[in-house]
Amino acid sequence: MPKKETTTKAAKSDSGKSFAIVEASGTQVWLQTNRYYDLNRIKAKVDEKITLDKVLFINDGKKSTIGKPYIKGASVELKVLEHRRGPKLIIYKMRPKKKTRRKNGHRQELTRVMVQSIISEKKPPKAEKSTKSTVNEEATN
Repeated sequence: MPKKETTTKAAKSDSGKSFAIVEASGTQVWLQTNRYYDLNRIKAKVDEKITLDKVLFINDGKKSTIGKPYIKGASVELKVLEHRRGPKLIIYKMRPKKKTRRKNGHRQELTRVMVQSIISEKKPPKAEKSTKSTVNEEATN
């Protein structure tokens, strides 16, 4: 008899529903935590941590936040796993009846990254309100 894995619904919903849409390498990418993605080549060393600040959309499973165009204070932390090359594409151009043929190949330079964490916008500290009231009191004195 096979063993059944018991997991709570909360554990499944947290990992599967939170995501962010980020602008990286000239494209918009849908990112989830603890997954790896291949992006266009990023100038970073292997095992280096990168922070992407151009976050367009965040959904944490409970609420969604849309940026105008970006979300202030939001970021996504990535770890560079490796630099690789994509699959080879063959470009073949031929003109019929002209004996003109040109064959060319291309492999895209890619960087494989692991998403470490998605950070939502940071709340401003409450101390700012008290400093504004002291500034107003000094102006009246």
